[in-house]
Amino acid sequence: MPMRPVLPVNILLMLLPTAVSAQSTDAEYCAKLADLALRYVGKQQNGQLKPDLDTVVAIDKCQQGDTATGIPMLEAKLRAGRVTLPKR
Repeated sequence: MPMRPVLPVNILLMLLPTAVSAQSTDAEYCAKLADLALRYVGKQQNGQLKPDLDTVVAIDKCQQGDTATGIPMLEAKLRAGRVTLPKR
C-alpha cells in the first residue's frame, strides 16, 4: 500500500495561525480607520460631524468582516480628508 505524503497538510496547519492572525490584524486596523473616519471625516450638521454614505458603507463592510473592501475605502476617505493613517 503506497504512503501518501502528509507534507501539504502539515504546511497548512502551520500556516493557519498566521492566516487567523492576519485577519484579526486587518479587523483591528479597519476598526482604527473607522474610528478616525467617524471623528475627522464628514459634514457638519447641527454642530456634529456626520459621516457620508460611503464612509458608513465602508465601516459596515469592516464590521461584517469584509476588510478587503472596507480598508481601502476608509483609507481613501481619510487621505482625502488629510488625516494621517495609523500604522498597520
